[in-house]
Amino acid sequence: MIIRKSEREIEIMRKAGSIVAQTHALLAEKVTPGITTGELDKIAEEFILSKGGKPAFKGYQGFPSTLCVAVNEEVVHGFPGNRVLEEGDIIGMDLGVLIDGFYGDSAYTLAVGEISDQAQNLLKVTEESLHQGIEQALEGNRLSDISHAVQKYVEARGYSVVRRFVGHGVGRNLHEDPQIPNFGPAGRGPRLKEGMVLAIEPMINVGTHKVKILDDGWTVITADKELSAHFEHTVAITKDGPRILTLP
Repeated sequence: MIIRKSEREIEIMRKAGSIVAQTHALLAEKVTPGITTGELDKIAEEFILSKGGKPAFKGYQGFPSTLCVAVNEEVVHGFPGNRVLEEGDIIGMDLGVLIDGFYGDSAYTLAVGEISDQAQNLLKVTEESLHQGIEQALEGNRLSDISHAVQKYVEARGYSVVRRFVGHGVGRNLHEDPQIPNFGPAGRGPRLKEGMVLAIEPMINVGTHKVKILDDGWTVITADKELSAHFEHTVAITKDGPRILTLP
């Protein structure tokens, strides 16, 4: 069941989303060669708590950390730890905040120092594909209009769309209906209505769309070990068009 939110509830989610965005901005300043993913996790957790929020992922279905990190060929859901970031790496960081009973959720993939042209273009196309999807988050459109916009944009530029993991509704629960694939034909699925809040999150690979989960039961990597990038925003459907809630 898709749960539509009131204006008051969306405003609370905007508050949560603002803390998410501020945390990402802080992390972007800290992502440099030599820092560990565990240090980034600690920075994020301390900042979220200082703003009156609660890290949404820590303890969620047993996940141990505030951040989901993904370095290079990792797609999503990696554990922060002792891994030292190196010049030329890319790192995806997914984080959520719970405040006043509602969630905000967003992800960015960042360059660590100077990165290759291939990696830079992957980041660019992935972030642009997110906004292609957001542009279709219009009252009266179908859910798969978002999915199709992402896939069309990405595949026209030679990349592949992860199919095993998808976006989702968000609200009082971190994951709600509907699921939002980043692929598929347009014009299908439920009609988008005012008050729906969606976490739209393309995960895009240089090579195959296929992925596998490591023995830790969480970390997802590309099947061919090629690079992957991930961008996400929490977006409300309004009469005036899509409203991104995960901005500062």
